[in-house]
Amino acid sequence: MRTVLFAIATLGSSMLMAQQQKQAAPPKQPMSFFITSAGVGDGANFGGLAGADKHCQQLAAAAGAGDRTWHAYLSTSAADGKPAMNARDRIGAGPWFNAKGGRVAQNVADLHGDTLDSARMGNTLTKATALTEKGEPVKGAGDTPNQHDILTGSQLDGRAFTDGADHTCKNWTSNGDGTAQLGHHDRTGGPGISWNSVHPSRGCSQANLVSTGGAGLFYCFAVTQ
Repeated sequence: MRTVLFAIATLGSSMLMAQQQKQAAPPKQPMSFFITSAGVGDGANFGGLAGADKHCQQLAAAAGAGDRTWHAYLSTSAADGKPAMNARDRIGAGPWFNAKGGRVAQNVADLHGDTLDSARMGNTLTKATALTEKGEPVKGAGDTPNQHDILTGSQLDGRAFTDGADHTCKNWTSNGDGTAQLGHHDRTGGPGISWNSVHPSRGCSQANLVSTGGAGLFYCFAVTQ
């Protein structure tokens, strides 16, 4: 009888503990960051930033996250009397979470490692965390095909280039002439391991983006959450 009572007491204690742990578990954070699961389909010609933002918004809506405002992480150069636009200034304040609720960065400073402290805190972007809006990983170095090149047009600090060269495929309106600066979402491959600025593309066409090691994909961040 004592054995039965002890078993019942133990079971009750375990159930109570499980219930308390369940109640204490923080709720899953809504998605506020993703890599596009597909490009626009016209190389790096998105119709400018507005077209890229629209693509982010449409993919987010299809994934059930269309109630927030989404922007593409893309910089543009000064042209036609318009100032340059920095990708880091387009994405809100953070924090940002992937489709599975994992935090990828707390704020803009941590995302880019602006200071020693923020660099130590850093972001958690890797192949395992830089997921699409569907919660799926993007193929990286060693996969077939390799698609780790992510379009950004940005320097390491998330700002536009100022050297007068084309790093944005004519501000995301060209599928021919020009080049685009790329990052590696899997933090693998040279000449650097940056998520947002490693090397330029071979060109702006879909074929050139693919041959460089990408698929015309880019990062999307929720500006309003």
